[in-house]
Amino acid sequence: MAKRQLRIGTRASQLALWQANWVKSELEKCYPDLEVTLVKIKTTGDKILDVPLAQVGGKGLFTKEIEEAMLKGEIEVAVHSMKDVPTYFPQGLGLRCITKREDPRDIVILRPGIKSWEELPIGGRVGTSSLRRKAMLLHSRPDLQMIDIRGNVETRIRKLTEDNLDAVVLAAAGMHRLGFTTRISEYLPVDVSLPAIGQGALGLESRIDDGETNEMIDFFNHPETAHAVIAERALLARLEGGCQVPIASYGTVDGDTLSLTGLVASVDGLQMLKKTVHGPVNTAARLGTSLADDLLIMGAGKILNEVYQRETFNAGREEV
Repeated sequence: MAKRQLRIGTRASQLALWQANWVKSELEKCYPDLEVTLVKIKTTGDKILDVPLAQVGGKGLFTKEIEEAMLKGEIEVAVHSMKDVPTYFPQGLGLRCITKREDPRDIVILRPGIKSWEELPIGGRVGTSSLRRKAMLLHSRPDLQMIDIRGNVETRIRKLTEDNLDAVVLAAAGMHRLGFTTRISEYLPVDVSLPAIGQGALGLESRIDDGETNEMIDFFNHPETAHAVIAERALLARLEGGCQVPIASYGTVDGDTLSLTGLVASVDGLQMLKKTVHGPVNTAARLGTSLADDLLIMGAGKILNEVYQRETFNAGREEV
């Protein structure tokens, strides 16, 4: 008897393939009669590597083409880094599972001779393309120079030397998954660099009406992580932000209680609004929305409008 077939859509980066292969392996362990294949799909975010993401504009930079393949029936499941997943999905598609979170923190790789983040020289050059990281790190160290870097994990590690940087900031999860843990110089505390929304977790997207596939992948869902990430994403949706704006949110679960911290900052880090709330895990989405409303009352809307205007201006200037 022929094996059942399941196709997973994924980006072709080293980290994305690690993630998709992990899902493939877990599925094949759970269902020995299932044959899983990976379908590599190039997304808009993969094609544009010479411009900071904040200037590319639009949402779904790393998901749109994969979703289009799913709608055409070319794949059954998509595996995403949760931090890349927009808060809204095309009609007929949905986020079915959120996996157990890896370490959600940011890390730094320091130039040889620099012993810690706090010992970075005045005016030190720090590589990152994330407006979130830039804003928070400049809030702590306004003297630092933030240098845009793009590319996969290995490329960005290499830029420490190639671009004469003093430090590179990356996500701990990707470093761990790709076996680069020994390259980590320091883990940044969440009060210094609040993680990106969904950072460290994977999302499995599927067609809402594909009952067989949905039942097959449901075991990937990790309730504790899902509650936290649902709250984080509700805050993001309410603020109408994406990964191209300085918004951060991080949830943790202790028993039946969810603690959620939200942050909105100006790109230069001079303005920063931050608040933590607590509530039952079964109110995760409402908690995230409520926290977003609190931040808006505190002045987040004005900050975000200024960010949008600045990045739109910069994007237009790049095209000239």
